[in-house]
Amino acid sequence: MARFEANARDVVELAAEAGMPDALFELGLMYCSGRGVDLDLIEAHKWFNLAAARGNDDAMRYRAEVAREMTRGEIGEAQRRARGWLSRA
Repeated sequence: MARFEANARDVVELAAEAGMPDALFELGLMYCSGRGVDLDLIEAHKWFNLAAARGNDDAMRYRAEVAREMTRGEIGEAQRRARGWLSRA
């Protein structure tokens, strides 16, 4: 049997690619806390935005919380990245 090795981030990203709201939310948590990835509020906002768009209520609150620590330019960049992800999905 073939052995498949993946870290938690890889598994979550695979689920996120399928558009699973909880996986999108989990990626937001990872990026806003720096857990397993570099802390990146733009990426966190992007993933929370995508999770919120798919109905994850917690993601809406977290997105608002992260946005309080961001500039308008950073929020705009996060929104562009979210639209880019959607166009590839």
